[in-house]
Amino acid sequence: MATQMTLNPLLAQLGYPPDAHLVIFHADDVGMCHGSNRAFLDLLEAGIVRTGSIMAACPWAPEILDYCAAHPEVDVGVHLTLNSEWSNYRWGPVAACEAAAGLVDPLGYFWQQPAQTQIHLDADAALAEFRAQIERVRAAGVDFTHIDAHMGAALLPDLFPAYVKLGFEYNAPVLVLRQLDSAIRTRGYTDASDADWAAFVDGLEARGMGLVDRFLITPGYGPDGDRAGDADLYEASLRILAPGITYFSLHPNAPGDIEVIAPDHAAWRIFEYEYFRSQRLKDFLQREGIIPIGYREICTAMRAQRT
Repeated sequence: MATQMTLNPLLAQLGYPPDAHLVIFHADDVGMCHGSNRAFLDLLEAGIVRTGSIMAACPWAPEILDYCAAHPEVDVGVHLTLNSEWSNYRWGPVAACEAAAGLVDPLGYFWQQPAQTQIHLDADAALAEFRAQIERVRAAGVDFTHIDAHMGAALLPDLFPAYVKLGFEYNAPVLVLRQLDSAIRTRGYTDASDADWAAFVDGLEARGMGLVDRFLITPGYGPDGDRAGDADLYEASLRILAPGITYFSLHPNAPGDIEVIAPDHAAWRIFEYEYFRSQRLKDFLQREGIIPIGYREICTAMRAQRT
């Protein structure tokens, strides 16, 4: 039986009551292609999605970095990247990297899947790459609000301590769950007991790290993948959320390039682009009392507490 977690202290810090339902509707993979950038900016304007994170290693990162530097109000993080998952659209390290470092495949690109990364991993090389990606964002003049992990690679056991350390070093929250869920356990990210994890979380929060209570992801990556473009499915998952802060990892893409990059994913990525700026969803969230938030609020609370 899972250990009962304490109330997330962020609720009070952000000025919400204990029974508040806050959701970070988060645009992943910003910078991956032009369509992901366009989707992010259009969704920000619509108001439900209020934050996202940039894949600094990707071909279209310069476009969104330039925009964010010119618009410092944009709430954006760093999507630490060690994988290049598509068949014919690839990217590789930002840092200088020898093949012997284990981060790249025989063609010089990141491995497609985290399991391949884990087999070949040199943790020091991966940490150097994480720093290079973060510094690329900083060098562009972007004050990022959080750090998270593309395909979960930064959560691998050999990298997770460094991932958390980077959050404290750069004074930005990292995506960590306050309570372990079945997805974290089945993917082998940790073998910690519930009690040990609760103690770990207490330590992070005592040092000012702002954490989320639970994690949802685009249904296309889960068992309901065949219904990934079904608005009823999204609303059903939101309707049953417990109070606290939920991170909803989305993968929206405007049409125009994703159809070629990832034809099997294009339909539901374009659906998310349309749905998460729809009046239907706005009305649903209002009826259910679900409050969209960004990461800037959490980052500001973390920096204030640590100061």
